Amino acid sequence: MSATTVPASRPDDAARPGQAHPEIPHQVAPADGVEQESAAARAHRHRWLVLGVLGIAQLMVVLDATIMNVALPAAQNALAFSDSDRQWVVTAYALAFGSLLPLGGRLSDLFGRRATLLVGLVGFAAASALGGAAQNFEVLVTARALQGVFGALLAPACLSLLTTTFTDPKERAKAFGVFGALAGTGGAIGLLLGGALTTYASWRWALYINLVFAAVAIVGTAVLLPRMQRSGQVRLDLPGTLTISAGLFALVYGFSHAETDGWSNGVTISSLAAAAVLLVLFVVLQTRVSDPLLPMRVLADRTRSGAYLAVLISGAGMFAVFLYLTYYLQAVLGFSAIRTGVAFLPMVVALITMAQIANIVLLRRMGPRVLVTLGMAVAALGMSDFTVITVEGDYATQVLPGLIVMGMGIGLIFAPAMQAAITGIETRDSGVASAIVNTAQQVGGSVGLALLGTVAGDALTSHLAKGEDARSAMVESYVTTFWWATAIFAVGAVLVGLLLRSGRLPEAAEGAEPVVAH
Repeated sequence: MSATTVPASRPDDAARPGQAHPEIPHQVAPADGVEQESAAARAHRHRWLVLGVLGIAQLMVVLDATIMNVALPAAQNALAFSDSDRQWVVTAYALAFGSLLPLGGRLSDLFGRRATLLVGLVGFAAASALGGAAQNFEVLVTARALQGVFGALLAPACLSLLTTTFTDPKERAKAFGVFGALAGTGGAIGLLLGGALTTYASWRWALYINLVFAAVAIVGTAVLLPRMQRSGQVRLDLPGTLTISAGLFALVYGFSHAETDGWSNGVTISSLAAAAVLLVLFVVLQTRVSDPLLPMRVLADRTRSGAYLAVLISGAGMFAVFLYLTYYLQAVLGFSAIRTGVAFLPMVVALITMAQIANIVLLRRMGPRVLVTLGMAVAALGMSDFTVITVEGDYATQVLPGLIVMGMGIGLIFAPAMQAAITGIETRDSGVASAIVNTAQQVGGSVGLALLGTVAGDALTSHLAKGEDARSAMVESYVTTFWWATAIFAVGAVLVGLLLRSGRLPEAAEGAEPVVAH
């Protein structure tokens, strides 16, 4: 089986006390050893600033999945593309991002997190500038696809660097609380920011804003994180890379196509069938190569697999809140784009608060199984609150309570699940393990949008056939969708509860030493 040989670097981790930092060149001379320790010490001393830099980079990737949704109507009017073409502005990003995440994670393992992060940030900024300046539909879609490509590089590197930067269990819990909150609220923040920029500036600023985020993150990465040294030869699993990338592309495309053309469409069926074949082939290949792209040992741990499943299910259910509740607020209650974004703020606050409580206080005492399962149940309860909406609805009584409860539930899920997904992972696998977290969220979102989009469309058609007026039929279709999303979280609570192991994570156990990657 063929493979491509590429140079690799050691991970971007701080050295153990008394050791030279492994990624700073010229390790052999004592004088350089002092400099290496100084670089590592500096990175450790500024670790909270590093968290800010990584948080900005992660937020940029996550919010880009929704920020263009609000800006799309204005972009469509400006560039004069059709309704059938409009979906590709969103789908192009999802396809590139979702299909290349495993490769991006492995590249960060091979070439080093710092270098991969910098390349991803620069490329993402350049693609955003291209999209903001687009004068036609083709350039805009190309730019969105390039955003997905470079996002697939920087997202796994962010989570890997977070893992290796924070080695103290208590500090790591705080860091993952912040990072998990950003992952969970990024979609809502994207709606708020997209609405504000489109209303007060231009739809183009929904893309140009990434230049600001990227500039801060690039400077922070260059200044705060130590340089890396490339050493040794590591084999890149080319067959596995091609197979998983093609399989995930077919999977995301199939679900996206189902959302617009139905599940019985020939393209939908063939795409999903091809995805199934390619993903099975990928698993077979991974058991037969010496340096697999995704070592099966990464998935063998029940806690890690349960964490991935939790993120996938949450992504599938959570998009119903962002999408169909946005429709309800704007089309039925008459909210403006900026007011709709502000309406999601209580959910953001509840999510961030609960994520911090979960990771700092509860995770060390209860472990991920209790928290993530409880979070799924709470999210199901919050989603069920939205089933009371009416045509003459009221935000304060019919929407706000559900948003707060949903925020609490997602906060209990994301931060503990993200920490569980990388706990105890070997340093050489931390990049690809981090990539699977992002892949699970991306694929879950695609599955959720396709499934719930079909449910909403069928429900709308059914109610219109009964003679109901358009607004009433629309609201009833949303209610049906929210019931299905409630069921997704409820089933998720059962599955995750069965799969996750009981007990605390290794770092949370009393007397356990922090895992120091080197």
